[in-house]
Amino acid sequence: MKSFTALKLVALAASGALALTACGGSTGDETSGNGGAAAEGPVKIGTIQYVSHPSLDAVTKGFKKGMEEAGYTGDKISYDDNNAQGDQATNASIVGKLASDSDIDLVLAIATPSAQAAAQSITSIPVLFSAVTDPVDAKLVASNEAPGANVTGTSDKNPVKEQLELLKQISPDAKKVGIVYSSGEANSAVQVQWAKDAAAELGLTIEESAISAPSEVQQAANSLDVDAFYVPTDNAVVSALEGLLQTAQTKKIPVIAADGDSVKRGATATFGINYEKLGVQTAKMADKILKGEAKPASMPVETLTEVDLYLNETAAKKIGLQFPAELKDKAIETY
Repeated sequence: MKSFTALKLVALAASGALALTACGGSTGDETSGNGGAAAEGPVKIGTIQYVSHPSLDAVTKGFKKGMEEAGYTGDKISYDDNNAQGDQATNASIVGKLASDSDIDLVLAIATPSAQAAAQSITSIPVLFSAVTDPVDAKLVASNEAPGANVTGTSDKNPVKEQLELLKQISPDAKKVGIVYSSGEANSAVQVQWAKDAAAELGLTIEESAISAPSEVQQAANSLDVDAFYVPTDNAVVSALEGLLQTAQTKKIPVIAADGDSVKRGATATFGINYEKLGVQTAKMADKILKGEAKPASMPVETLTEVDLYLNETAAKKIGLQFPAELKDKAIETY
């Protein structure tokens, strides 16, 4: 791959302009972002997003924004953007294409299924992931502190206990919480267990229903006799969120989401991360790798340290809820 340590020196010598000098060859050690010979041409990044929904779209938007802020503009950068649309076969095909493209300098994999596929097949260049809940459980890294190979990135680990505590604030009588999740997403099973652990401390019980495709979301939601829904950062469920929201409205029960975009779409409330900010943070990691300032193997997985309160008063009114005044005062966004 290209040596971005060399590129940085050239850039400094050229009065701030980004100049790229040519040469060839790479080694296995270079694949982890260790640097090597420089090559002429712009930085090329291959992206693979597992499915389209607002949170993952925001990661992509934030990443490109962050790269632009870092100086990768115009002919200094190009993207090969891909979306698997939630299909595993398409996911694998895209990864195969990216792995065989010798011009790509770095791959960005958004969401756990795409990150897993990329990590398994792409070993010759750095792979950055984003919107992955538990990178260790997904077997993407040896540890969050020391990933150990050519893969690192940002996690969207969400504060499940705080989110369920929020449910108790807005609906004190709720006892049974329903979770619809995808059996095919490793990050989802982890979040269900986190929810069960938190629920035990909060005097709540979890009722779950697993799905294998987004088309099953509404039926699964209808099957649960619960007082509220909790929606984890599950790509299949979030991509078909409207079906669950319709069921919740019919049942007159609140929906606590794991992300702010889902609240904007009609969930009741959440303490959630800002996915565009997560994308920007991932871009900062990419910049360091491309410049040769860091290696994925020793670059710790990063998370956003701040979460924001999102409320949807329109959705709350439809089910007869009113938010406490103190929550309204804390909300960063109210819909």
